Amino acid sequence: MRLLSFKYDGKESYGVVEGDGVIDLGRRLGDRYASLRYALIPAALSEIRKLCGSARPDYALDAIEFLPVIPNPDKIVCIGRNYGAHVKEGNREVPEKPMLFPRYPSSHVGHLQPLVRPFVSTSFDYEGEIACVIGREARHVSAARALDFVAGYTCFEDGSVRDWQRHTDQVMAGKIFWHSGAIGPWLVTSDEIPDPSKLMLTTRVNGQQVQHSGADQMIFDIPHLIEYISTIIDLQPGDIIATGTPEGIGLRRKPPLFVKEGDTVEIEISGIGVLRNPVIDEKRPD
Repeated sequence: MRLLSFKYDGKESYGVVEGDGVIDLGRRLGDRYASLRYALIPAALSEIRKLCGSARPDYALDAIEFLPVIPNPDKIVCIGRNYGAHVKEGNREVPEKPMLFPRYPSSHVGHLQPLVRPFVSTSFDYEGEIACVIGREARHVSAARALDFVAGYTCFEDGSVRDWQRHTDQVMAGKIFWHSGAIGPWLVTSDEIPDPSKLMLTTRVNGQQVQHSGADQMIFDIPHLIEYISTIIDLQPGDIIATGTPEGIGLRRKPPLFVKEGDTVEIEISGIGVLRNPVIDEKRPD
């Protein structure tokens, strides 16, 4: 299934994609599951599958406004330097353990919504990533069992404000600017992606391919990441793990390739789809 969060006629909801339409699950299940975050548990997904066998789409896909797949996650955990070639292009050492940093919901937009380049920087970079979304409470989960706790996978744009990212040894400042990243267009449930290591990731800027890699090139694969993170914190349904970006970032190109107003960033993952976002410049305050 392809699950998404959206807005229609000013009202936020969530649903399942059926052909070129959307079945509004929020209208049907909202009394039990307030948002998609709460509808990812196995019992809810089973109910949704049964409902979709008889329900017809309520809206056309092109009539809705896409929201971030999970608009209200409890946690967004991002991984740095998780592809060997990306580590090499930055002349860095391969990390011995996963490098974690957070993002916040306000830093993300949905599919087709504009990424905002902050007016305090001209070093706004793209980072295409594969994200997994947790579907069951996970604490001290072994890598061998980790994929049983994944609800599905989606595309993730870890938009990075490079000069602010490099203010200190901690990258967080450059990773949480308002509307600098994106996630979507939808979540594909894990039953349709039994082996995420076979996923292929491609990033394009204005139609030009700038990143292309298989998930099998990760230093720490998704099961390992879930094991490591769930040892530190409790993962809840709807929590997002962004698994890192491959080589080809704008910062390391000669000359650097930073995105600006009028550009379009596309992140495509095999078996999932394309997350597409235009770029606009933030307006200076009066």
